[in-house]
Amino acid sequence: MSSSVSLPLWLVVLGALLAAWSLVASIMLPGVRWVLRSRANKVLDEVSSRLRIEIRPFQQTRRQALIDLLAYDAKVQEAVAAQAKAQGMTRELVTARVRGYAREIVPALNAYVYFRLGYWAARNLAQSLYRVRLGYADTEGLARIAPDATVIFVMNHRSNMDYILAAYLAADQAALSYAVGEWARVWPLQQLIRSMGAYFVRRNSRDQLYRRVLERYVAMATEAGVTQALYPEGGLSRNGLIGEPRLGVLDYMLRNFNPEGGRDIVFVPLGLNYDRVLEDRTLLLAGDARAKKPGLARAAANTLGFVAHQAALMLRSKWLCFGYACVNFGTPISMREYTRQNGFDFRRLGKEERFARVAELASYLMISIGRLIPVLPVPLVASVFDAAPGKRFSELELKAAAEALIEKLEARGAHIYIPRRDRDYAIGAGLQMLQLRHLVEEDEGLYGVASSELALLRYYANSIAHLR
Repeated sequence: MSSSVSLPLWLVVLGALLAAWSLVASIMLPGVRWVLRSRANKVLDEVSSRLRIEIRPFQQTRRQALIDLLAYDAKVQEAVAAQAKAQGMTRELVTARVRGYAREIVPALNAYVYFRLGYWAARNLAQSLYRVRLGYADTEGLARIAPDATVIFVMNHRSNMDYILAAYLAADQAALSYAVGEWARVWPLQQLIRSMGAYFVRRNSRDQLYRRVLERYVAMATEAGVTQALYPEGGLSRNGLIGEPRLGVLDYMLRNFNPEGGRDIVFVPLGLNYDRVLEDRTLLLAGDARAKKPGLARAAANTLGFVAHQAALMLRSKWLCFGYACVNFGTPISMREYTRQNGFDFRRLGKEERFARVAELASYLMISIGRLIPVLPVPLVASVFDAAPGKRFSELELKAAAEALIEKLEARGAHIYIPRRDRDYAIGAGLQMLQLRHLVEEDEGLYGVASSELALLRYYANSIAHLR
């Protein structure tokens, strides 16, 4: 005997969705995780033999374990107790907030994503947009870094391409861990960034509990020897000039440093520069308090318009790369040696004196970075026009002024990248790029700055203003 049972359509659909979710959660997701984990382990075994600075056990620890370790750290729990008492809350509620902060901050480095997908994407993107060059490098100094040292690459911040360029050129040295702002906390970008070993930072947060959690994560990673990349300026330059250093993360790294301990902290200064910064007009606009800022929709439309224009040029075989991008690696600075020479220990200083010492170090690092910033064709030629913005140059006068500037910069120890080792070609390449962007106009054989583009031309000249 048989009978039929009728069910409402919504119940059938709901049952099918629940069954599909159960299948995905119990079979497919564990399988995917196993495949990714096995591939990551194979890549980890492969790269460990060739990296100058090995991936630390801290970076291989399961993310949930690191979150628990951070949330129940003794100093974090002291802050939890203080806030619970001050605000009349239970420790459980405050600890829940802390766990939320920890989940937000803690990365999850995946060697396969970093060294296969990430490196492939970084290399191809950088090389498709720029003629990428590694300029100067203190190879002897880099070779002297102790294998167990915590290495911090410190650099100027010109563009969001800095993350990609530095990771690409340092891929044979280490897996870099960056501090990334809240702009990147969107799905699925944040998952990818976490897999690359980066941690998220709330810029200018006044939440003392959050700051304590962030401080402890940075301290733990530094004490564990995790190789990190740090922008002392804290943000992108809005006018092309090197900015003043910010001390927060630097202080987190150093306040517990033991100069007599087993692990040194070594800062490696990097200088980056570009013939064209992708965000140049946006950065200038953001730095002008009087300018009307576009809304989100307008900004998105501008970005899409830029991408569409570049794609159209590619399709018509008229696209040219954005010139040269160059990185210089400087002499490593050992904190063990630095503190010994200056006769102090960060751990034994009061807050005000410690901050003063950190500020001194930050200034020293920024000077070291500034000396390393490469002089490229566009900043070189832009500097000639910036020195006499109302003047119109013949080609011969322009080349003579650029040659004189090169001699002056070389005398001051600047690192000048001369493509093809041909100064005439370098000056011509810089002039061509400025003309293509309509920053410089030619009239009857004389070249001058387009009056409406003086601010943008000066933005590029400013990148080497400290060297002139």
